[in-house]
This record gives sequence, C-alpha cells and structure tokens, in this order.
Amino acid sequence: MLDRYLPADFEPQWRARWKEADLFLTQIEPGRPKFYGLDFFPYPSGAGLSVGHCRNYVPTDAICRMKRMQGFNVLHPMGFDAFGLPAENEAIKRQRHPSEMIEEYAANYRSQMDLIGISYDWSRSFKSSDPDYYKWTQWIFKLLYERGLAERRMAAVNWDPVDMTVLADEEVIAGRAERSGALVEKKYIPQWFFRITDYAQRLLDDLDDIDWPEGIKQMQRNWIGRSEGVEFEMEVVIDPESIRPKEDDGDLEIEVLEKPLKFRVFTTRIDTIFGVTFCVLAPEHPVVDQILKRVNSQRKTEIDAYRQAAREMSDIDRQAVGREKSGVRTGALAINPLTNEAVPVFIADYVLMGYGTGAIMAVPGHDDRDFEFAEKYDLDVRPVIAPEGADELPDLPFSLKEGVLINSGDFDGCSVADAQAELGQWFETNEIGERKVNFKLRDWLISRQRYWGCPIPIVYDKEGHAETVPDDALPVLLPDVESYEPSGDGTSPLAHMEEFVNVTTRDGNLGRRETDTLGGFACSSWYFLRFCDPFNEDKPFSPESVAEWMPVDCYVGGAEHAVMHLLYARFWTKVLYDAGLVSVKEPFQRLKNQGQVLGHTPYRAPREGEKLGVGEEGILISYQEAEVLPAEDVIWRWVRMSKSKGNVVTPNEAVEQYGADALRLHELFVAPFDQSVNWTNEGMNGTARFLSRSLKWVSDGRNHFESEWSNRIDSAPADERSKRIRRVTHQLIAKAESDIDRFSFNTYVAAMMTALNSYAELGFAEQMSDAERLAWSEALESFTLVLSPGAPHTADEMWEGLGHFGFTLEATWPQSNASLAADDQITVAVQVNGKLRDTIAMPAGAPKEDMEEAALASEKVQSHLSGVTIRKVIVVPGKLVNVVAS
Repeated sequence: MLDRYLPADFEPQWRARWKEADLFLTQIEPGRPKFYGLDFFPYPSGAGLSVGHCRNYVPTDAICRMKRMQGFNVLHPMGFDAFGLPAENEAIKRQRHPSEMIEEYAANYRSQMDLIGISYDWSRSFKSSDPDYYKWTQWIFKLLYERGLAERRMAAVNWDPVDMTVLADEEVIAGRAERSGALVEKKYIPQWFFRITDYAQRLLDDLDDIDWPEGIKQMQRNWIGRSEGVEFEMEVVIDPESIRPKEDDGDLEIEVLEKPLKFRVFTTRIDTIFGVTFCVLAPEHPVVDQILKRVNSQRKTEIDAYRQAAREMSDIDRQAVGREKSGVRTGALAINPLTNEAVPVFIADYVLMGYGTGAIMAVPGHDDRDFEFAEKYDLDVRPVIAPEGADELPDLPFSLKEGVLINSGDFDGCSVADAQAELGQWFETNEIGERKVNFKLRDWLISRQRYWGCPIPIVYDKEGHAETVPDDALPVLLPDVESYEPSGDGTSPLAHMEEFVNVTTRDGNLGRRETDTLGGFACSSWYFLRFCDPFNEDKPFSPESVAEWMPVDCYVGGAEHAVMHLLYARFWTKVLYDAGLVSVKEPFQRLKNQGQVLGHTPYRAPREGEKLGVGEEGILISYQEAEVLPAEDVIWRWVRMSKSKGNVVTPNEAVEQYGADALRLHELFVAPFDQSVNWTNEGMNGTARFLSRSLKWVSDGRNHFESEWSNRIDSAPADERSKRIRRVTHQLIAKAESDIDRFSFNTYVAAMMTALNSYAELGFAEQMSDAERLAWSEALESFTLVLSPGAPHTADEMWEGLGHFGFTLEATWPQSNASLAADDQITVAVQVNGKLRDTIAMPAGAPKEDMEEAALASEKVQSHLSGVTIRKVIVVPGKLVNVVAS
C-alpha cells in the first residue's frame, strides 16, 4: 500500500473496482432496519457541479455509508429534475433541443458525482422528462383532478414578459421574476390550480411531527398563515356628494339601483371594531363594479385609473414593506353593524382580493398600516384599547394583545379576550357574521405556457368541457419538434401544433388537447416515491415498496425551497395518503439545510454612464481584469458560487489538484454543516496532509497488525499502554458515530485528527506486549473504518494494506465500549461565586463528597475564601464545583 496520499495513483482504481463490483446497488436484507438518504432533486445545468454542490452531496454520502456499515438497508438514489424553465431557457440560449442537451448535462453531473466517490445507486436513476416517469406524473394529476383538487379557472396571474410564461407567487421576488429578473405583469387567463388550500390545516399541524430546522418550519407556518377571527357583513350606501345624477340612470335597470350593496370583512381583532374609521376594498373586489354604477363620473374616472394601475403590479409589489400606501375614495360609505356609523370606503392596492375577503375594516389607532393611510388621507384615528391600569395611552398607533376596551360603548372596561368572545357571539346570534379560521395560503398555480414540461392529460370537447385522458393512453407524449420557443401571445407553443392539439374524445368526437404544461414543481413533488420502486411498469410505485422505504429518513438540500418544493411535496404525499396509496403522511422525516459556499469575487466601482442593477454593489469583473487593475480599484466580495459570477471551483479542478478524498474531507471539515463557507482551495492542503499522515501511520503499523485481534483482545491481560490505546480508539468510535448522525461533520473530522495525534504520541514500540499488539490492531482497523464515510478511497487503500479483502463499505462499523472509552482522570473546574479559581484532577467517577473536599483543599480556592462564610457548595459530578460564599 501507499505510505502517503498520492490520489492519482490509487483513487481512480478504487472507483473502477467499486463500479465493477456494483458496490452501490441497494441491498435489501429481511429483518434489518432501513435508512433512506436523499439529496434534493437537482436540475443538471450546463455549468456542471461546483464545490458548492458538493457541500450537501458529500455529507449525505457520509451518513449513508456509515448506516450501511452499521447494518442498515440503505437507499441512496439520484436522478434529475429535467423539465421546466431552466432547461428550456438554456436550450434556447444554446440553440439546442432540451432533450438531447439534458442527456448530455445529466451525464456530466453523473461523471462528476462518481469522480468524488458518491455512493449513488444509479440503477434507480431517472429524469423527470423520461416518458416512463412523467406517465405517472400525469396519472397523479388525474388522481388530483378526480378528487376535486385540480381545477381550471380564470385568474389574475403573474406574467413574465421575458420567459413569456405564468409564474407562481413563490417565483416572484420583489415584483420581479425569480429566474429572468423581469418586472412581472398581470394577465387574466384560464389557468390550472391545485387546491393545496384544502390541506392548509394539516400542512400546519403536521409540522410538529417532523425533525426539520425550526426556521424552515416557521417559514411554512408564515406562508400558510393561519388566523382566527370573525367574518361579518357590512352594508354599503353611496355618499350623497358622490351619487350618480338621476339623469344618468337611463342605462341602468331599476333593480340594479335598488339592490343593496354589501361586502364581507374578516378580522382577527373584532375587539377593535369600535375603532373602525374607514374601510378598504381590493381594487378587484366585485363590489367596486357595483359602486361604479352608482357614483358620478369624477369618482368613476378616479377609480378606473387606480384599478388599471393596480392591475399592472404584482401582489408582492403591492404588499412590499416600506412602500408608501395609496388609495382612492370610492364615494361609498360602509355601515358599522355595531354602531351604525357610516365610514368612507376606499380602494387601495395593498389589499389583495386573493387573501381573506378582499376587504378590511381599518382601525388606525392600533395598526401601523391603517395609521399611515389615515394620516395621508386625513381620516379619524380613534383608540379603543388601553393598557390595563394605565393613566396615559402610548403614542398612536399601538397594538395590544392584552388590555381593556375604551371608547367602545357597553364594552368599555372589558378585557380584550372577553370582548373577542362576546362580540363573536353577538355577530353569530344576530346572523350577520361568524367566527372562522382563514389562511394566507393560496391555491398552487401549476400550468405553464411553455413547451418543455409534462403535458397535462386533459382533452376538451367542442363545448369546452374537460375530460381526462384514459390510463391506457398515458403518457401523453411531448411532441419531438425542432421549434419550441415561446409563442409570445400568451399561449403555449403546443397550441400551434395541430398534430398534438387535435385528438378524439372518449365518445369519438373531435377534441382539443390541453396545451399548457405542468410547472416543474409538480414533477419534483413525488420523485422520492418513484425511487422506492423505479422499475414498476404497472404503477407509479407499489404500496409495499413505499412501506419498505418511506419516509425519507434524511433529506438534504438548500433552504431556498422552504415554501415551494418542500410544501408541495408534503401536499402531494398527503393526497396520496388519503387515497390509500402511501402509508406515510409526511415525506421527509428529517431535513438538513447546508450553508452556502461563497467565492472570493472581484468588483469595481461603476464608471461614468454605468448603472448598477437591483441589489448590486459594484460592477462584476473577471479575475484577469482584477489582476491588471490597481489594487485599490478592486473590491473583493464573498458571494455565492455561480457560473454568472465567474467564481466557480469545480470538483474536477479540485480532484485533479488535491484528490477526491482531500476535497471530501475539506467539505466536511471547513465549517459546521449549516453555516456558509468562504471557500479557498488552500484548505484542501490540510486535509491532504492528514490523509498522508493516516496512510503513513497504517503503513508503519501494519507489521504489528493481527487480523484475528477481535477473538483475543478482551481476554488478554491489559497493561497501561493497551488501555491508553483502546481509550483513544473507543472515544473516536463513539465521537465519530455521534457526530455523523448529528451532521456535525467538522467535529467528526477533527476527532480523527485528534485520535491520529494521540496514536502518534503513543507510538509503535519496538517491543510490545500481546495486549498492546492487539490494541494497536484494533486501533488500525477501527480508524480505517471510521475514516471510510469521509474518505472512502483512502480507507479502502488502508483496508487492503491491512490484509483485508473487499471494501470498507461492506465491513461492519466498529462498536464503542463506554467503559473502555472512559477517562481514568477528569479535570474539574472549581469556582468561587461563579468565577473560575482553579482546575483539579480527579479520578473518573469520583463521588460528590470527594470532589467537594478536593475543591475546598485547593490553595487557590482558599485564598478567595479568607474572611467570608461558605453558604453553599454546588457539585456537578464529573465537571464542576462552585463555592457560594459571602
């Protein structure tokens, strides 16, 4: 075996041997526990992988490798999220067809993943654009449709004028398309939606049952947005000053004029209803159409202009934090049902028709947004809640969840909680409102007007009635065409392909296919289930296979998918559970989010005539330009690695220069898993040196290695050196296992480095006892196996050097013995009044009495007790003694 780390001399050979042995095929042995480790479904881009991608692939691989060595049946698959906008836009840019381009890109991803030794079972791999896969995506769409969870309706949608397609709300950031960066426009077109809102409460409740980062769970809770309150009706009258002149009534039917106008309001603070001084409707509210028929031409002109401006804004922009509020008086008045007071009605774009009822009662005394609006339009501000027992009110506006009502008629002096209960009852008794729960979550807009996506399995007859495509006609194949660019007229390119569009309906008549395609998030909402049973030709998966593997035990990827993929996958899983097709309510039991990998990236200040884009702090320049500019003109920033920033380090580069295992260990060691990393290649020098030391140590020690050590080690009389060697070994095994399970990979690598240092300090003696030889044999084998999840090429080289056959992945993970790992001595901190005054050595397991006695006998401690009385001595066994004195 090699005695130093020369990766080019052995890593490629081990990868070839793994491949030849089909080492990573999923093994299912009856009676064993299972472990399903999965990385997020990646889109294979032309840029290939960076070391940033490896930040989650390597750690997932490490835990999967350890679990297999521990005797688990391990499922560790990988596939590619190939449908959708990223692939189509890349293909248009390259003037290639998406299908052939994706094949090439996916092959490159696979070669790079193999290069760094990721133990994927490639036999289970697929792409979401494979007909054998999207056949079942269409089948699940049909299931949703038949259960009333997929529907087509007219909708105001987010239109990306660059990508020329509709975007979900989650794909719009600060009014711009997440991918293209274009300002989003509003369009009203028929769209397909999944009724995720039907599952809002369950999506909220079941977050308590999964082991996810609390930040991600809170993001989903906020996105779902559950609120309890009262929904009630408010009657509308027209202000006499704004009423339409009678001479203009000729074009209106009498019943239209006489029909009473009403709108409904939802509030979580019914206790503040006495503080309502105006109401606001969303510009799209249908009552506004009726108000327009009753107001004079001046009001109508103002309302029409404001509505048009609102149509051109995204919902995100309309509710942007810090944006100045605007609105228009409608000339209508709303009647407060409790006080009969008439208050003005405005339309304002910060109120959305898609959330709640599209109408709000405004209480400017206790709401910042309402207060800002009232100040701008000179509206009354009336406090109706006061802190209990306070002589003066805080500055307006202020919000109190607890307090007493003031300026509230018969409810003055009532607590907030009592008033909410009594007023809720009053509205229900008088049948003008009811207590209910609302959610901020909107239905999932799923249709896209693009070519490269999963066709929707719907056909329309000549009357426009929809029917699903029969199961035996699935998949509806995406036509293989040369020209697939967006049509530019708001329809899908498929709408212009007659051979695709024209089809026969179930009753034999001429029909027309649905020409929108499914957004990519549909394809990635169930792929983890297909991995359980990827060869099934009759079903998307069998219940037995899902019961075997689901849920995913550890799901690893970026936090940016918190309210999109992760929420959608949970929704689909619950639907499939309700249909009796899967046995789990949640797809991912444990979720881990890796930190970003940042590259050191050069910028310069803008020159005359240059403008910075949104969020940019300088002009991006190349590394070559940075070298020739004066140093003071270059601004270096740590930014996320990406091809567009020119700061990518590929695994190919890293492996060529440093080696695959050096890269793997550096990815694990560089920082805690969930923290961002300022990447420098120099860090791989350190892990390469550690691997060289490891190989040298095993090479030096193999002459002392006894392969049958485990049969005799516990019966051999232990001496002091053998005890010390075994203590290091068993501490390492316990630490490594715990750290890998906890995703504390940096301390896992650090523990191996510490153990190797300890072994070096002990050294191989020229003359050693039988117990010591056996202890070294255990140490050499155990260290090699513990190294294997992080550096499998090197571990297998060492394993073979010790005379073993096969691979470390097929070996058994070593077991730690707590009694052997225990220290003979411990260091105890001694404090006086909470301040450290001394540390003392004590036998491990010393009783509390002995610890107290030794602490009080310390000269350093006694010097701080002179002239004071000891009040209490607090002993934490094995760690701390604190003397409380005064």
